[in-house]
Amino acid sequence: MAHQDLSITAKLINGGVAGLVGVTCVFPIDLAKTRLQNQHGKAMYKGMIDCLMKTARAEGFFGMYRGAAVNLTLVTPEKAIKLAANDFFRQLLMEDGMQRNLKMEMLAGCGAGMCQVVVTSPMEMLKIQLQDAGRLAVHHQGSASAPSASRSYTTGSASTHKRPSATLIARELLRTQGLAGLYKGLGATLLRDIPFSIIYFPLFANLNHLGFNELAGKASFAHSFVSGCVAGSVAAVAVTPLDVLKTRIQTLKKGLGEDVYSGITDCAR
Repeated sequence: MAHQDLSITAKLINGGVAGLVGVTCVFPIDLAKTRLQNQHGKAMYKGMIDCLMKTARAEGFFGMYRGAAVNLTLVTPEKAIKLAANDFFRQLLMEDGMQRNLKMEMLAGCGAGMCQVVVTSPMEMLKIQLQDAGRLAVHHQGSASAPSASRSYTTGSASTHKRPSATLIARELLRTQGLAGLYKGLGATLLRDIPFSIIYFPLFANLNHLGFNELAGKASFAHSFVSGCVAGSVAAVAVTPLDVLKTRIQTLKKGLGEDVYSGITDCAR
């Protein structure tokens, strides 16, 4: 049992460290993704590179890391829950954890996706507001003459555009809407994270198994790394439409002329 505890602790640390490294490396790309997903109508950015260059120019290098603090704080519990839940469900559903059974692997992934949203949903909610603030500032400058109808979590008018902070937004949401405010878009988050985990975990396990080395008792690091990249890419591409819906539903402040949605179906339409 001590060995079991150790492996769970090791996995939690593993998930946390992996999450932190991941956020640090790819956060600017995630910021570009949020801004590109949120632009409707007249496009401000032509693509990922254009978005990153304009962001760096307008907001400095660290502008690309807007909202990273929220992720760095919450990604450890998020990834830890996700990996631990997947392991837990795999052991629960598969007689011996080694035998391959695609249906059960997908069910375990589904369980992991459901568990992680406890942290993912509020984390993404706060992160999206911070990531999109720069795009909105430019959007409002471009149309400063037009009256602003957007809701603002700054105390002044929308034109002052004080940079919002995660604590400020969280406090404001809790004050006005209670816990439900932080979990806005929970349905859309589940709709993205469950399919992602259902695809990612079994695909990774099966690809990784192809490189299993009898002597080492596991696949090589390079093989696992490539398996992770492939599984992650396939899962991410598959759920991108759902991710766009989630981003747009969770964005509280809209630019002028941007739609407000009543729910997932409305947003998808």
